[in-house]
This record gives sequence, structure tokens and C-alpha cells, in this order.
Amino acid sequence: MNNKINNPKKEVPKGINLNDQDYMTILLSHLKELEKNMAVALTETSNETLYKKYKKMFDNISDAQRKCYELMFYLGWYNLEEAKNTKVENLYNELETQYNDLKDDIC
Repeated sequence: MNNKINNPKKEVPKGINLNDQDYMTILLSHLKELEKNMAVALTETSNETLYKKYKKMFDNISDAQRKCYELMFYLGWYNLEEAKNTKVENLYNELETQYNDLKDDIC
């Protein structure tokens, strides 16, 4: 039974050079981290004027993070699925294969 929720995957070049998927993954990771840090800043801001400025930045970062995620999902680079007990093992094997492919490109 396939419990995946995804779109057809847009293929990107493999190898040591960064591709569009790599850049989007990095961007999404940074946007998530920025959003978390801005949430902390909001809770620790005592000045109302500064709070409003931070809130506007937080909203913009949150919107950008969501758009980035939605684009990655649309391109098939982000999948949703019901977690299975073997999920971690399968993901580990997939990442190990990608690592070995990159290692082969270097050597």
C-alpha cells in the first residue's frame, strides 16, 4: 500500500555540483531557521514599535518559507507520507547511495 502524497519529480543533474533542488533545500532550511529565530525575537521584544517591525519581518519570512515548501512539493522534491517502521532504514539507504554516487564523482 503506497501512502505517499507527492507530485511527479522534476529531475535535476546528479553529481558534486549543486543543482536547483540542492539550492531550494538549503533555502528552505535557512528560512525555517530564520522563522524560529524571529519567533524567539518576537517573544523577547519589549518595545511595541520594534515588535511591530519584527512581526512584519516574521510574517514575510513565514510566507517565503511556505512558498518555498509549496514549490518544492509541486516539483516533487518534497513528499509526504505515512511513517512506517522501516522509513528510517530506507532513507538511510537512499542517502548512502547518494553519498556513494558523489564519492564516485570525486574519485
